[in-house]
Amino acid sequence: MRDLTAFVAGLPKVELHVHHVGSAAPATVARLAERHAGSTPVPADPLLLAEYFTFTDFAHFIEVYLSVVDLIRDAEDVATLTYDIGAGLAAQNVRYAELTLTPYSSITRGIPAEAYCEAVEDARARVARDHGTELRWCFDIPGEAGLPSADVTLETALKHRPDGLVSFGLGGPERGVPREQFAPHFAQARAAGLHSVPHAGESTGPETVWDALHHLGAERIGHGIASASDPRLMAHLAEHDIALEVCPTSNVCTHSVPSLAEHPLPALIAAGVPVTINSDDPPMFSTTLNQEYLVAAALLGLDEHGVADLSRTGVRYSFLDESGKAALLAEIDTYTEAATK
Repeated sequence: MRDLTAFVAGLPKVELHVHHVGSAAPATVARLAERHAGSTPVPADPLLLAEYFTFTDFAHFIEVYLSVVDLIRDAEDVATLTYDIGAGLAAQNVRYAELTLTPYSSITRGIPAEAYCEAVEDARARVARDHGTELRWCFDIPGEAGLPSADVTLETALKHRPDGLVSFGLGGPERGVPREQFAPHFAQARAAGLHSVPHAGESTGPETVWDALHHLGAERIGHGIASASDPRLMAHLAEHDIALEVCPTSNVCTHSVPSLAEHPLPALIAAGVPVTINSDDPPMFSTTLNQEYLVAAALLGLDEHGVADLSRTGVRYSFLDESGKAALLAEIDTYTEAATK
C-alpha cells in the first residue's frame, strides 16, 4: 500500500467527534497539573503522562478523563485550552470542527455559565482570525452525573446559547446510564434548533444505539460501533442516512474493541452505513486526526481518492451551512486533483 502520510497531512478535513478537555496537549495538561500540584493525581511531567494515559478498561478511562477535567478551574483556563485545540486542529488542515464541550463539569467547579460561554466564544473568534479554522460546539451531558447535569447543560445551552453552538450530546459511561431518561432534555434542545448527537454503542451493545435513535432523536451517533453486530440496525442507519462518528484508535485504547485488526469499520462500510473518521481524545490515545485517517485507510485498503472520500463524507454529515460545505468540498476536490497528478 502506498504511503499516504503526506497526502493526508495536506488534505482539508473536518473533525466531528473530538472532546474539549480530552484534546489538551500533554504540555498543557502538565502545566495545569503543576499549577494545581497537591490537589490532583495527574503528573506534572509530560513524559509521565503517556503511562498515566494507559487505560485498563473504559471505566478507568473515564476516571482518568475526569481527573484532567478537574484541572480546568477558571475561565482563563477554558479560553487557553480552547484556543490551543483550535490551533492544533488548524495545523492538521482541519478547516471545520465540532468540538464536544461539557459545560457542567466547569460550572460545578465554580466557573459561571456565562463566563464559560464567553471564554469559548472568545477562543473561537481568535482561532478563526489567526488560523482560518471554524469551530462549533456540541454541549454534552456527562451521563455519569445524571439528571442534574442534564438540567444544567440544557439551561446553559438555552439561556446562554453561544453563537457557535450547533448540537446537543450525551457522553460518559453507557453502562448503567439509560439513554431514555434524557429524552425530555433532548426534545427541548431539538425544539430550540440544536442537532442531536449522543454517544451510543461504544462500550455497550446495539440496543444503546436503538435507544439513542428512538428516545433522543439522534441525527448522528457518537461511536456507534456496536451497530456492526446488528444487521437490522445497520440497515436502518443506511436507509435513514444516519452517520456514525467512528474513532478507531480510541476504541482500542478504551478496550471497546480488542485490536485495530478486529475493528468493525470495514463491516460498517460494507453494510452501507455512513461513517465519519474522528480522533475523540487524541493526546490521551497518542493519536491525531491525521493518524486516524491513516488507520482507516489501512483498514479499508484506500488510496488517495478513497481517503479524500472519507474527508468528503465528514463534510457532508457536518452541521456546517450549505455554502460552507460546497466551498470545502470544492477545496478537497482541488487538492486531490493536484496531489494525484
